[in-house]
Amino acid sequence: MIELHKLSTTRDPFHLNVDMIERIDASPDCHVTLTTGQRIAVTESVEEVVRKIRDWRVDVMARSLRLAR
Repeated sequence: MIELHKLSTTRDPFHLNVDMIERIDASPDCHVTLTTGQRIAVTESVEEVVRKIRDWRVDVMARSLRLAR
């Protein structure tokens, strides 16, 4: 899961399962659309969300390779 922040006055953090992400749009705010159809506006940019997803996936793969040894 990755930590993002809701685009609101309080900018509450939440954790999102990256496997639930269908797409990420910038219009002009960043919106994450889930496979359920729900859209969440976040404070992070599209590039930041993609980087967090990539970093998370690399970490998961690295951990699985260490366990396989």
